[in-house]
Amino acid sequence: MLILQRRPGEQVMIGEDVTISVVSVEGNRVRLAISAPREISILRGELIEAEAANRESAAEMAAPAELLTLLGNQGIITAQEE
Repeated sequence: MLILQRRPGEQVMIGEDVTISVVSVEGNRVRLAISAPREISILRGELIEAEAANRESAAEMAAPAELLTLLGNQGIITAQEE
C-alpha cells in the first residue's frame, strides 16, 4: 500500500489514464476528483463490501431451496399439502 500526502489542487497519477485530484480538505473530510476512462469502474469501498455481504446473505437464504431441489422434495410435506 502506498500512502501519500497531498494538498488541495495536487494530483496523483495511476498509470497513464487515471488522475486523482484533491479538491478540498475540510476537517476529517477529503473531496477527491477522479478522471478515468469510462471502462474503468470506480466504486467506494463500502459499496463493494455491502454488495459482497448482500451476495453472502442471498446465498445463505437460497441454500435451503437448492437443497430441496437436490433432494427432489422426497418425503417433505409443505404447508399446502397438510
